[in-house]
Amino acid sequence: MSDFYSNMYNPDVLTCLANLSNDEVFTPPEVANRMLDMLPEELWHDSSATFLDPACKSGVFLREIAKRLIEGLKEEIPDLQERIDHIFHKQLYGIAITELTSLLSRRSVYCSKYPNSKYSITLFEDTSGNIRYKRIPHRWQNGKCLFCGASKSEYERGDELETHAYEWIHTIKPEEIFKMKFDVIIGNPPYALDTAGAGRQAKPIYNLFIEQAKKLKPRYLSMIIPSRWFAGGMGLDDFRNSMMNDRHISKIVDYTNSKDCFPGISVSGGVCYFLWNRDKESDCEFINITNNSEDAITRPLNEFQTLVRYNKAVSIIHKIQQKKEDLLAEMISSLMPYGLSTSYRGHSSPQGKNDLTLHASNGVTYIDRQEISKGYETVDSFKLLVSKTSAEHAGEPGKDGRFKVIPSSMKVLHPGEVCTHSYFIIGNWEDSQTAENALSYMRTKFVRFLMLLCISGFGLSKIVFQFVPVQDFSKPWTDAELYEKYGLTEEEITFIESMIKPMELGGDDDGN
Repeated sequence: MSDFYSNMYNPDVLTCLANLSNDEVFTPPEVANRMLDMLPEELWHDSSATFLDPACKSGVFLREIAKRLIEGLKEEIPDLQERIDHIFHKQLYGIAITELTSLLSRRSVYCSKYPNSKYSITLFEDTSGNIRYKRIPHRWQNGKCLFCGASKSEYERGDELETHAYEWIHTIKPEEIFKMKFDVIIGNPPYALDTAGAGRQAKPIYNLFIEQAKKLKPRYLSMIIPSRWFAGGMGLDDFRNSMMNDRHISKIVDYTNSKDCFPGISVSGGVCYFLWNRDKESDCEFINITNNSEDAITRPLNEFQTLVRYNKAVSIIHKIQQKKEDLLAEMISSLMPYGLSTSYRGHSSPQGKNDLTLHASNGVTYIDRQEISKGYETVDSFKLLVSKTSAEHAGEPGKDGRFKVIPSSMKVLHPGEVCTHSYFIIGNWEDSQTAENALSYMRTKFVRFLMLLCISGFGLSKIVFQFVPVQDFSKPWTDAELYEKYGLTEEEITFIESMIKPMELGGDDDGN
């Protein structure tokens, strides 16, 4: 009966669901099984081992665990029905994220959305079994939820709509939910909630699921989440530092392109899953999968300020750091270079002789010099304009598997030219040739590769320049010169060339 479930689902409805595009991504069964493969084999032969999915959507994790236990406990509990009853009543537990997913999860795990019905493969006294769903209210303070940060205007809803106040992260004491300890906590949590902020920002919440799970101190913890935390970002800096310094994380599998893990679904910055082992501290086996190529190495996670996902890049960073040069991050402007917001707009034509040329996302306009409130030191200098958005959608490579990183709109600004919050400003030079030389450097594959190592999504921040060294800009630069300067090997050069697209002057050559 090892194929107990497979006989009931053909085609597998959970595989179909996993291909649906949704902010709360369903996990394909094959991905769930790769995560379960990280756990020790003896768990499947242990009738006392307990498992919890605190974010059930389709029930795939509990279903695949059940299949392994049904096979693994054959000798200890020979009778199939007795074995099934023990597994579902004593070993498997779940918390659904919505009422709908609670029904779906029970249907896929118990073969009936009501486990107290005659159709359930194991009989419970109530309609929930061990997969619970409880409608939880948000706790509002100053228009935001104290637990998850959700916007009151967005999520204060009537009974007919889901509140998305997930039970697992809306309690101070998660151990009270089932009043028991778990050997394994595993799942695929919701990724973000709308905060109703500027640009309709979405606040990450997957980190809250992991932090709650650690409070229960399970033997093993495994979740699949966006990889954006590698470089921190909106509300993730503390979480990143915690994860990078947690030596209980024994393995991370990282997908540069989320579609290689979740077919048809774009998750900005890729996705990863990890194994946290309560009883073991060690360096982490880090596996990156890019363009169907798998690269694995065991290394500490906290060597750099961000978690570098490409193992082959570590040796390149070491060679650059040996030079002890200044870094480009120290030359980058503040987030709002001249105090002008992204939405700020000027006039279509100059209104006076002292007007400045304004570069904004909608094009070039003109503003009075008095409109700027900062960045005065570069207004009348030559400098570089660099977009704050990357050239790739959702951090995904183009069809050729390579990245461009920076849009073609990067260019030299002359004295009297400024920009909005949509751009960074780099440099402060007296002549145009120095600025052009710096631009030649920024266009190299070498620089864009180093930036790629720190990109966590569509937007760019100052942190993406943390590995880029400052050069002598009295001359232009080529990749060949930079490879030679830092003593890169043929293998390292080939890796950079395989990752980064060429950037030609004066055109959009993204190759997509």
